Amino acid sequence: MKLLVTGGAGFIGSQLVERRIAAGDRVTVIDDFNDYYDPALKRRNVSALVAESRFRLVEGDIRDGALVTSLFEEGAFDAVVHLAARAGVRPSLRDPVLYEEVNCVATIRLLEAASRFGKPRFVFASSSSVYGVNSKLPFSEEDPITRPVSPYATTKRSGELLAFNYHHLHALDVTCLRFFTVYGPRQRPEMAIARFTDALERGLEIPFYGDGSSRRDYTHIDDILDGVEAAVERCRGFEIINLGGAHPITLAGLIERLEAATGKRAHLDRLPDQPGDVPATYADVEKARRLLDYSPRVPIEEGLARYVAWYRQQRR
Repeated sequence: MKLLVTGGAGFIGSQLVERRIAAGDRVTVIDDFNDYYDPALKRRNVSALVAESRFRLVEGDIRDGALVTSLFEEGAFDAVVHLAARAGVRPSLRDPVLYEEVNCVATIRLLEAASRFGKPRFVFASSSSVYGVNSKLPFSEEDPITRPVSPYATTKRSGELLAFNYHHLHALDVTCLRFFTVYGPRQRPEMAIARFTDALERGLEIPFYGDGSSRRDYTHIDDILDGVEAAVERCRGFEIINLGGAHPITLAGLIERLEAATGKRAHLDRLPDQPGDVPATYADVEKARRLLDYSPRVPIEEGLARYVAWYRQQRR
């Protein structure tokens, strides 16, 4: 298979690329190595792949229409996994225009190129953030999406709608995957588990928002990658599918488990709830089980232990 992975030097993308190279695919990655977090971390993610004959790295911006067109003209891709995005709820409050440009306009450029050049299967990385303030738990793909509470969430929902447009108008096969709080080795350093682990290991305070009762459906990277690979293989028509751990835990519960994984006591910096945050996320994964044979297999305790071990190895 010839595969294009956008954002392929990042947390999820680099590990997906490693899997697909090992499986025998030819993979092209486009990544702009922006400074949302240290670009050196992303370069390290793909450093071992550069020598692979079936790997090609294109350093560029997916907002560049001419570059995107040339990639598809030359690539003859069988499938596209579109992971590149401006991520994060809180940063999107500060620069919503940038989020619109990267997450919506650039997505149109990719969909347009895909529709013109071979119509490869198209897997779009969406987010549980699209559910917004949704009192019904767990979140189902059939729930109405009418109240996203951040520009980030809004752009991800827009991406899904754009994807449907191109399926409807151009018969493009598209699967939108709503990721639920992915964690694991290489995760972005500003994400909760990465920040909390670093603070615990260094004896620093942990930023603790609200009363600790907010809940998140943390999903280990290996489970997400299983779902993405299945979606690439089975992408037909148009589908929106949740990928989550299906076992949400509270913020307080997460910190307790990290204390157990590190053997260290947390010092909390208590802060008010943050604008744009939602009280809970919880994935209904029945559709993923049915269409992708998806079954999350890494419980949070095991996943945190793996992450702490990886973190300590990196520090050494």
